[in-house]
Amino acid sequence: MAQQHLESSEAYDTDAVLGAHLRGRATDFLRALRQHRESGAAGDTADAARALRRAARRISGTLHTFRPLLDAEWSDALRPELAWLSGTLAHEHAYGDRLARLAEALHRLTTSTVAPPAQRAEHGAPAAPPGRETLALGAAKAAALLDRQLTLARTRAHSTALQALGSSRFHAVADSVAVLASEVPLSGVDAPLHRFAAEAEARLAEAVTALGGRPPYSQYDSGSDTPWHHVRLLLRLHRYALEVVPGPPADAVRLSSAAHALNAHRDAAEAAAAASQAARTPRIAPPTAYALGVLHADQRHQVEAAREAFLDAWRREPVSTP
Repeated sequence: MAQQHLESSEAYDTDAVLGAHLRGRATDFLRALRQHRESGAAGDTADAARALRRAARRISGTLHTFRPLLDAEWSDALRPELAWLSGTLAHEHAYGDRLARLAEALHRLTTSTVAPPAQRAEHGAPAAPPGRETLALGAAKAAALLDRQLTLARTRAHSTALQALGSSRFHAVADSVAVLASEVPLSGVDAPLHRFAAEAEARLAEAVTALGGRPPYSQYDSGSDTPWHHVRLLLRLHRYALEVVPGPPADAVRLSSAAHALNAHRDAAEAAAAASQAARTPRIAPPTAYALGVLHADQRHQVEAAREAFLDAWRREPVSTP
């Protein structure tokens, strides 16, 4: 772990390092905002929106981890606004990715020579699969249903994002970030940066321990996703803290692999939820419901695989390069 390396950072000038980092992320935000405005006429704003989200997350994460070193009133006011902006901009992209993921999974399930994962009946007992012909028959209608639902959700999210970027609330956030790009409101507290970065690492390690190790196979237990989503958030905060106070380079690969696994976990869990929601559409044909059930089971398998991949990455010993 990075704690010993963090403690060697005590000689860092807190104002210079933390201030420089926040000014840099604020500059990234303003650059992305300018790119978004310039590309708006062409309608190709996806890259700029991603850059805005990325900068907003990093500023918010830094404000959270190093809060005692910053003006509390200012920090506590800006953090939720950055979270609102990042979340609002994320929805459109997430719906598009979810639709592509589910369409690919349906194609894979209907063309694979391997038997599809079994559904479960209403009360949790395994249901006998009707067969591949039923799956093939229902897959096309399931794909069309998902396309309608998720495209509509994506369109609404796009409209919401456009409204948000034109709102007085967003302009207030942009003004605050513009001030941050030139002046960071520090609290004057005299404390080493590594202490707060180490606390972020400790919170992450505690949350991973609370997962209880490698869980029993539980592909249908969507209620168990919440602590894994929490670990994903804490891992993000830990990695953002390491951008301020770098840890051992050899640990970066392990943390990157762990983050990739938790992102895959999030994507699969949300895709499974979308399939489940589509299956509750009134008056859908039995083959369509069956295909959606198989799709849900497949994504829950992916959830379980992502959990195992995360635990494998987390327990992996960092390898130093001579």
